[in-house]
Order: sequence, then C-alpha cells, then structure tokens
Amino acid sequence: MSHQTVRLTSQGEVATLTIISKKGSMGPTFWREMAEVLPQLAQARALIIRGEELFSAGLDVKASAQSIGESLGNLEKFRAQVAPMHLAFEGVAALPIPVIAAVHGWCIGAGTELISACDIRLCSADARFSLPEVRLGIAADLGGLQRLPAIVGQGWARQLALTGEPIDAVRAERIGLVTEVLTDPEALFARAAELAAHLSSLPPKALEGTKKVLNAALPHAESLSQAVDWNAEHMTAEGLAAAFRK
Repeated sequence: MSHQTVRLTSQGEVATLTIISKKGSMGPTFWREMAEVLPQLAQARALIIRGEELFSAGLDVKASAQSIGESLGNLEKFRAQVAPMHLAFEGVAALPIPVIAAVHGWCIGAGTELISACDIRLCSADARFSLPEVRLGIAADLGGLQRLPAIVGQGWARQLALTGEPIDAVRAERIGLVTEVLTDPEALFARAAELAAHLSSLPPKALEGTKKVLNAALPHAESLSQAVDWNAEHMTAEGLAAAFRK
C-alpha cells in the first residue's frame, strides 16, 4: 500500500519506517497512515524509524490548524483530535520489538516526542533536537514530558521543555538523549541497520519481555491526560494563529 507521509520497507526481519512528508511534518494524513502501517509490523523483529530529507519538523500546524481550532473550548472534541496522535506514538512504544530512531537534521516537537517512544536513539553529527511547544503557548502532550525525564533526567527534561531551546548532537549524546553520534547520515543509517540486524537475531520473547518490564517503569497515562486537558483549557485561537504565522 502506497502512502503520502510514510514508507514502510523491510530487509529480512528488519523493517524501516521512513517519514516522507515534506520536512517530516506530521499532519492528519500522517496520523492516519501511522495507524495503517503499525499493524503491518507483525512479522518484523526490529524497526528503524528515520526521516528522508530530515527526521521531522514536528506537527504540521498548517494542515492541523483548522481541525484543532474548531475543537478549542470543547474538551471532548479536543481529546478526539489528539487521540490519533496518542495512538500513533503509544503504538510505537508498545511494539513488542526493539525500535531504533535514526535522526539526521532537525528533530522538532512531535519528532522529539516520537523518538522518546523509541527504545534506542542514534543520530548523525548534523542532528538538532528541540521541544519548542512552550514558545507556541502550549504544553507538549504527545508523551515527551512523560518519557524524557526517564531518558535524560529531570534537569535536562525540564530545560528542554521549559526553554524550548534546541540542542545539538554533541549535547544530545552527553545528556543521554542519544547513545551514539555518527559522522553523517550515511554512517547513521548503516549503523542503525547493523544494530537492528543484531537485535533481530536475539530471542524475540526475551526482547518482548524486557520491553514490557522497562515500559512498566514509565507510568504516564495520567500525566499524558493532564497535558491534553491543560491544552484543551488554555490553548487559544490567537495562539494557534501565531503558531501558524511562524
């Protein structure tokens, strides 16, 4: 099946999910197509998530502005808007197979929240990461605020989320957001493929059980709901319009 925003390929038992939308942006089509491709991973033993021209510029504000704007002031409608986004990233986190994020170029907002749902994060030297939602007048509500403290610690999670300032690949490795920095995208994708092949050779039930134990240590559903509720209550049409102009 051909998609507009994602491409799923496989080599042996390793699957690769490539975000192919312009600048890796995530709009309504992306969320729908993620729901379509995740069930296709049943036969995979490891998954690599990567971008094409870059990893991801985050939420496609232009494509999402109207539907989100129409839900402002109505908690149930707003929750309905966010639900497909949660299903996509929670679906990635819940996969019983190891998931490797291979980041090159920018990884912004929802992109950073996506990689926080992955098990292993690698990047190339040109990678840049940010969680800029506060600058748009909202709280990140796709799982980043819940997962990042366990990945980089409370200090760096709060600095990333409260300032919205970007960090480079060197800083990302230093704080533990990524575990390896490769020289360039070509080396990055080669290393991701090598690591995925190794993981796919390990006993799948052992990997699945390990992931279940690790994920159980990250209870965040209540906090995730709280972030959505806050945005539903505080997001304004004016703020959305300002974000659109950016």
